[in-house]
Amino acid sequence: MHPLIDTHTHLYDESFDADRSEVIERARSAGIEQIITVSENVDDARRNLALADRHTELFPAAGLYPTYLDFDAADGMGEFIRRNRDRLVAIGEVGLDYWAVQDESERDIQRRILEAFVDLSLELDLPLNVHSRSAGRHAVDLLLKRGAKRVQLHAFDGKAGAAQPAVEAGFFFSVPSSIKRSRQKQKLVRQLPLSSLLLETDSPVLGPEPEKRNEPANAVIALEMIAEIKDISKEAVAEAVYDNSRRLYGQIF
Repeated sequence: MHPLIDTHTHLYDESFDADRSEVIERARSAGIEQIITVSENVDDARRNLALADRHTELFPAAGLYPTYLDFDAADGMGEFIRRNRDRLVAIGEVGLDYWAVQDESERDIQRRILEAFVDLSLELDLPLNVHSRSAGRHAVDLLLKRGAKRVQLHAFDGKAGAAQPAVEAGFFFSVPSSIKRSRQKQKLVRQLPLSSLLLETDSPVLGPEPEKRNEPANAVIALEMIAEIKDISKEAVAEAVYDNSRRLYGQIF
């Protein structure tokens, strides 16, 4: 089968410290040859760079998780991204989270920080790896208004109607292995075109079993579910999502 790419993980997480090499080897054995590691803060981002030096399968991204309502932290992350532009494959994860942040003035801070990261992605020609929990329509609207070009919406929890403008803009949606137990994800995949889909695990979370550590090998579960829902072969899905990953991330893989 075509090689696979897990486009959104947190392999810097301490839950992998005891067996990270074995986790990566299990992913390779399952056909996942490349793994993008996003960050939530600058310490994570530094660790991603160090891990990528040790594991050729890992491709580092750097971003500030949207619950960090701190302009100084956002500026610091922006400078880190500029300094390490040639080593990073994406800006992420960044975005909006209206589930965790419900105060409107704090949401405004989230929006302003995301706008700055959109501008940076355009300046540096780096893809955005975007979090949009309980804020899918709002995130898509902001990205479109700000002129974002290269966008991955990770684990999108909105409806297909909210996703459609992003599809038309050429954005991509990464499907986590939790699709195995998520009717919302199943319905979304049913309605989105295969040409807009990527694979992810969000390891160590969003696995096929709640409360159990997720890992990149489980990206195969997302692939199998996409094939089942769309009634096409696993091989066809594997080829499509790989090509989609190349279209978004370029020739880094």
